[in-house]
Amino acid sequence: MFSLTKTSARQREIIEVVFSNGWDYMKGLLTVGKADNPQIPTPEVLRNILVELGPFYVKLGQLMSTRPDILPPNYINALTDLQANVPPVAWTEIETLLRQQLKQPLETIFLQVNPNPIAAGSIGQIHRATLTDGQQVAIKVQRPGIDSIVDQDIILIKGIAELVSLTEFGQNYDIVNLADEFAQAITKELDFTQEGRYTDKLRQNLSKSSWFNPKDLLVPQVYWEMTTEKILVLEWLNGQPILQADLNIPTTEISIEQRKKQVTTLLFRAFFQQLYIDGFFHADPHPGNIFYLEDGRVAIIDCGMVGRLDPRTQQILTQLLLAIFDLDARGCTQLTIELSESGQPVSLERLQGDYEKILRKYYDLSVGQFNFSEVVYEILQIARKNKLKVPGNLGLYAKCLANLEGAARQFNPSVNLFDEIKPLMTDLFRRQLIGDTPLQTSLRTVLDLKSIYLKTPRQIEVLLDRLSSETLQWNLRIKELEPLRRSVDSSANRLSFSIVLGSLIMGAAIISTGSQTQQLSVISNVLFAAASLLGMWLIISILRSGRLK
Repeated sequence: MFSLTKTSARQREIIEVVFSNGWDYMKGLLTVGKADNPQIPTPEVLRNILVELGPFYVKLGQLMSTRPDILPPNYINALTDLQANVPPVAWTEIETLLRQQLKQPLETIFLQVNPNPIAAGSIGQIHRATLTDGQQVAIKVQRPGIDSIVDQDIILIKGIAELVSLTEFGQNYDIVNLADEFAQAITKELDFTQEGRYTDKLRQNLSKSSWFNPKDLLVPQVYWEMTTEKILVLEWLNGQPILQADLNIPTTEISIEQRKKQVTTLLFRAFFQQLYIDGFFHADPHPGNIFYLEDGRVAIIDCGMVGRLDPRTQQILTQLLLAIFDLDARGCTQLTIELSESGQPVSLERLQGDYEKILRKYYDLSVGQFNFSEVVYEILQIARKNKLKVPGNLGLYAKCLANLEGAARQFNPSVNLFDEIKPLMTDLFRRQLIGDTPLQTSLRTVLDLKSIYLKTPRQIEVLLDRLSSETLQWNLRIKELEPLRRSVDSSANRLSFSIVLGSLIMGAAIISTGSQTQQLSVISNVLFAAASLLGMWLIISILRSGRLK
């Protein structure tokens, strides 16, 4: 439980924050008071608590915002734009950490390092530097001491998770295991070599494409010889976040609106390739992570949060994409069940009704007004409401789509989402039908058809033979009928037992009426006694079964 012995100073701080924000349930537990109706805090209170508790809890809130399959919409909205209000670490501390981490003296690697950070976040901050060969780089440096703070706060998070597990929310979603997942995710973010590997993989995947020109897109290069668990050195990019950039298009060429359309198309194609072809995607493409460079290229940065999709999930999501644009509630229902890890919903009719309800509001909208990511979020939330457990990576999938669509609409308000997606859908379904290697797919299909062709005549012959000889048997097992069969058997047995019991009583009465000898009287009494005992046993068994009425 919430141990007060391991990190008492930090826990006193948490108690003060909780008291100041008025989370009554937690206040009751922490003061050993009465807390009969456990509840999680409201979205606004939760957001304020996380911000006041500092960078680790802000990062936790950001991870929680990627799980619309678990949290209701008002919590997702409150946590989506959560940012840590943290001051930068002093240069003296950063310099000390750099000298500890690098194998060579600082002066032999860098000509100059700007002591003023260009950005500061919950885990690290970024400085601009120049290598000895003149190359400009960005150095992402972990906040000194953040690892020990994370270790300490993970203990507290697990303790709080045990408390929240007493709530209805905690019981429904196994909050203790969920806390373990979040703790592992945050621990991984402390290893900057992991982010470096993610960056390299995205760079490699996007270096080839049939949907766009890879030369128009850039993912920064990682300088591995200077990268450690606490330092990530990346290629410096001369540009600005996409919403602040000057598109620098000469008036003799294309208009600003046309250039915006080109960039929007490039972004949709790059991210749809990640989602539906590569199965490895940048999960946080908000406008601050998309840069427009001075040479006209587009860059994707900050690759620390990524998601993965297996081929089966990609195939289902592609079909779900089409079902959403077709406003097909039945299709959405079946595909969501296929995605689910928990089988059938509580009510299939209710699930389809929920989908019809959310899709109905899009019936009168043009495709240009269609908010695709909003529908995906609603689908995951309906699955949660109907007790369907979907894979956790779908939360990152929904977050990626929401950030991508939001950035695209802010950058280019006239964007028509369907026009961007339609040509990609055609190619996606072609890939599902014939794959990337048509010859290999064709050969595999021919072998499957050959197997069916060889087996079918023999199977038809056996079927016709059994039909002609009247030996055909159907082996059907309907699970729902088994309880009914047992109930009918039990009722029939009791009815038969009652008939036998009545016959014993009638026989005993007849013998008793005509008995002339002592032996007949004894037989009559024995029959009456047996009938009485059996009758009592029958009545008791009926009463115990609870089905007297």
